[in-house]
Amino acid sequence: MARRLNVVSSAIARWPVARQLTGAGLGESAVSERTRRTHSRLHGVTTVQSICPYCAVGCSTLVHVRDGEIVDIEGNPESPVNQGTLCPKGADTLQYTINPKRVTTALYRRPFGTRWERVELDWAMERIAELVRETRDRTYVEHDARGRPVRHTPGIGFLGGAALDNEENYLIKKFCVGLGVVFVENQARI
Repeated sequence: MARRLNVVSSAIARWPVARQLTGAGLGESAVSERTRRTHSRLHGVTTVQSICPYCAVGCSTLVHVRDGEIVDIEGNPESPVNQGTLCPKGADTLQYTINPKRVTTALYRRPFGTRWERVELDWAMERIAELVRETRDRTYVEHDARGRPVRHTPGIGFLGGAALDNEENYLIKKFCVGLGVVFVENQARI
């Protein structure tokens, strides 16, 4: 019986939780033999620090690259912002990055069209600028029904994304006000 108790006692003493609770504390005492034998699946990688693109929080990430290909993205445990944690969107950054269905070109669907066609980015930007100018000119209201100056366009609205930081939102708001766009909202609030 005593021998059996010694075996059990010895097994418990090797258990990392028991070592932590008995004062052995942190560090190496909290690492099991199994963990010591485990090797990283990320051999031969270069790790680059980056920032998650999904919101203005700015969570730090570690991007692991092998032979020019991203093989893993994880939270940076040394970051004071997120301390290695990522939200569900941030945790899926790798899937977003390497997804073969990711759209990487500008697409355009003509009025009454039934399919998207690839276009040059410069052409798409010019087309957007033309449509904004055309809509603003057509819908601009100088005065309301009582003759008070309002100087706005109800024909355009702007919806920002959660990945925009404060400075970008400030510039977008200034741009919209300059155009007379008063319907300005942000996806982060919706």
